[in-house]
Amino acid sequence: MSTTTTSTASTRTLAPVWLMALALVAVAANLRTSIASVPPLARTIAEDLDLSNAWMGALTTLPVLCMGLFAPVAQRLGARIGAALSVELAVVCVGLGTLCRLAGSQVWALYLGTFVAGVGIAIGGTLLPRLVKALFPPQRAGLVTGLYMFAMMGGAAASSALAVPLQGWLGSWQASLASWSVIALVGTLAWAPVAARAARHRSANPPVDEGGHGLPWRHPTAWLVAGYLTVQSFEFYSCLAWIAPSYVDRGWSPGTAGYLLSVFSAAQLVSGLVAPALTDRIHDHRALLMPAAVLGLLGLLGLLLAPESGAWVWVTLLGLGQGAAFALGLVLLVDYSATPAGSGRLAAMAFFVSYTVASFGPASMGAVSDLTHGFHATWLVLATLMVVQAGLVLLMRPGRARTP
Repeated sequence: MSTTTTSTASTRTLAPVWLMALALVAVAANLRTSIASVPPLARTIAEDLDLSNAWMGALTTLPVLCMGLFAPVAQRLGARIGAALSVELAVVCVGLGTLCRLAGSQVWALYLGTFVAGVGIAIGGTLLPRLVKALFPPQRAGLVTGLYMFAMMGGAAASSALAVPLQGWLGSWQASLASWSVIALVGTLAWAPVAARAARHRSANPPVDEGGHGLPWRHPTAWLVAGYLTVQSFEFYSCLAWIAPSYVDRGWSPGTAGYLLSVFSAAQLVSGLVAPALTDRIHDHRALLMPAAVLGLLGLLGLLLAPESGAWVWVTLLGLGQGAAFALGLVLLVDYSATPAGSGRLAAMAFFVSYTVASFGPASMGAVSDLTHGFHATWLVLATLMVVQAGLVLLMRPGRARTP
């Protein structure tokens, strides 16, 4: 048995699998709340602070940009102090950044808090696939990925649906945005025992293979995964930023538009849980990746061609497609790597490329809507990208070489 295999097997004895899974879910619930809570309040924030659509898009863009730029930093931090302890620090950053939005009437505080939360999201999101590979049996990797995807999208759905009601209950949009720091506190407390045990295990069993490879920049499989996640993430964050505001522009109330966005996120709960679990049984993942692209394309075409007549249907289809597509992308990070450390390196590279490019999605689509005085062109661009996503899926055959 190799040193890597022995280390991985030992790591899985840190705590009962179900307990680690619950802690992972508590962490994952924080990875989208600070992003998804903004769009339902976008018009209110823009009017209060006199911000354009492009600047409001940048508010969603900033954490996504952080997720790209800080992904390699997350990989190095995980190698230095351990992935589990790094994730604990990540949740603390999310909580502090989210709480900082309480002073959001100052533009600098709103964007600073968003930046700090984005750094935390980057570290946590990059290292969770690595922890799935390290802490859980291979035959449960898809299920555990589905569970934390469920928690991630559940947090997004809840924050979208409750953003406007919380504004009313708490008295301001600033308090509504900052209230999600409570979820970060729960995640911090839940993950602390896992981080502490992992730190003791790391001290007693120093890693031997973490520094042996750099990021897989020259590996074709790594670029295929990065390309897939780039297109998917650009689509997702653009939709997340502009579904609700596009319907507010059509005369919907901010609360109803927020519920529409929560349906988009709730649909991802279903497909994000089911699709990864099916990968434990279906060897050729293209059989799952292609239907996800088709569903997403149908949803975008509906928003483009008949936005009023079937809004709830279109966002449901789009959510089902996007939820499955992203969750399956996380499974690819596990499947296409040879070791837990390799999974971390693949995630760092793929997230650096995909989130850096995707970070321009919300702001650029906001600029497009400003220039065209509507969202028709936005949905047309995103539908075209969905066709590109389907083309990349065709290349993801099961026998591709794994990254080191």
